[in-house]
Amino acid sequence: MTQRQRRLAGIVATILFMIVYVLVAMALAGDFAAGAGMLVELTVFIILGVAWMPVVMLLIVWMSRPGR
Repeated sequence: MTQRQRRLAGIVATILFMIVYVLVAMALAGDFAAGAGMLVELTVFIILGVAWMPVVMLLIVWMSRPGR
């Protein structure tokens, strides 16, 4: 796979992952954090707001590898 193809695949995968992640995060936050108190809500939103980063970072590293 050339680097150009890998970037395209990585961008598409990132966008699809983020769409699914945002929907799941909203559902989880709505179920577990809504009305549970400000500290619980803040903790849940911080965790959910940072949890997507490792996956996207792995995709970026994969996209950045030199092509053949």
